[in-house]
Amino acid sequence: MQEIAKQTSERRIRRVKMLKKLIVGVWIASVILPLLCCVFLVVRVSELGRTVERLNNRLEELDSLKYGWNRVDESEAYVDDADLSLPLTETEGRGYTQIKDASASADGSVKEIVDQSQNQEYAHQVYLTFDDGPSIYTDDILDILDQYDVKATFFVVGKEDETSKEALREIVERGHTLGMHSYSHKYSELYRSVDSFAEDFEKLQSYLFDVTGVKSTIYRFPGGSSNTVSNVSMLDLIDYLDQQGVTFYDWNNASGDGGTRLLSVQELQRNSLKDIEEWHTDIILLHDSADKRTTVEALPMIIESILAMDDTVILPITEDTTPVQHIHTNINK
Repeated sequence: MQEIAKQTSERRIRRVKMLKKLIVGVWIASVILPLLCCVFLVVRVSELGRTVERLNNRLEELDSLKYGWNRVDESEAYVDDADLSLPLTETEGRGYTQIKDASASADGSVKEIVDQSQNQEYAHQVYLTFDDGPSIYTDDILDILDQYDVKATFFVVGKEDETSKEALREIVERGHTLGMHSYSHKYSELYRSVDSFAEDFEKLQSYLFDVTGVKSTIYRFPGGSSNTVSNVSMLDLIDYLDQQGVTFYDWNNASGDGGTRLLSVQELQRNSLKDIEEWHTDIILLHDSADKRTTVEALPMIIESILAMDDTVILPITEDTTPVQHIHTNINK
């Protein structure tokens, strides 16, 4: 009997131990597993958030491809900055160049402002300017500029996704000049009236200040100051900018990357370097947008070629830079 009682007691003890293990297992399953699931879900949600941000940024970049598509004469047509400017002297390889020594006139004639730059240290001062950013390539452009220790000027538009905001801050923190290129880049809205232009301008200037702490005072008109699509006189818009203490900058050298055709690296390099030695101030028009891959690829060669030129320097636009302006008015600074 004692043996039977002993065996019964041992079985009872084993059952109690098994029950304890089961309870512990249930506790683990009810507490630890949900916790692990929460951690897993948090990680997944974070990853999905980053994915959504990347997709949203990509949509922004795709939308940016529409910036040049604006309603003109009730139809959608691609409008390129250089193509919208008044006809200039034709040159092989670029399609146009700045008219030299043209007489000034109040009717909007195109001319090169006489270069009176305060920095006479170099015979040729070159300004790399990038329109339409930020984009998926902004960081690449900044890294290339850092590699060669040169500064550039970015004429940006109003993109408010987090990636673009960070790119705007990087432009400023790395010592480049932040310029304005309109908030919307929609010609039909921007050039509808002086009031619509002013609303767009104020929105972009305030946005850039909120993001970067910089109140930009330089501007580039979409299509240039000599564009042919504005419904209002460009002189009125120039007068408005002058009242805001803002200087506008056009270009006298275009890389040609503003059109729909993707130019080769060689074409971009050739266009960007053409006629540099003819100017004391040479402002090169480039674009920072999602469809300008070859611009990024050509940039190192463009910079190396410029730095190899005698008596030539690459500079960012500052308040001391004499503007290159297609339209000459007596209100220009």
